[in-house]
Amino acid sequence: MAEDQIPNPRIAERESHGPQLIKNELDSFNGKFATLVTNAVGTMWCAYAFAALALVSLPEAIRGGTATLIAWIAQTFLQLVLLSVIMVGQKVAAAASDKQALQTYRDAESLLKIQDELHRLIRINNELTEQIHASVVAKAAKPTPRRGRAKG
Repeated sequence: MAEDQIPNPRIAERESHGPQLIKNELDSFNGKFATLVTNAVGTMWCAYAFAALALVSLPEAIRGGTATLIAWIAQTFLQLVLLSVIMVGQKVAAAASDKQALQTYRDAESLLKIQDELHRLIRINNELTEQIHASVVAKAAKPTPRRGRAKG
């Protein structure tokens, strides 16, 4: 008789840990604080507020001439506004990455369980094949009674 199938050890390991998501990496004070600041600054509302703040100094930059205006655009407007917009994009990308990681995790989990079920079915098939073979061999080994010929 075949040995019992041992489930793939990765199934238990994966169940105990779960998928690796970005939110699981926030276990330190620095990680939590950085996430808090990122969530506050990384919003489109913050980008709008930074744009409004930057626009306050625009008239002065225009009066200062071309060099001052270019410096204002590069150092004030772009840095303030793009910072928040980029952070929003990073959050969107991270959320999409987490969804993809979770789906990949679920797919791999399903494949491991299917693999274990296939192993179980192969074991059953092998056992039944062995039983059929033994039955055929036993039947072939038995002498079959011959019928006598009728005399006529």
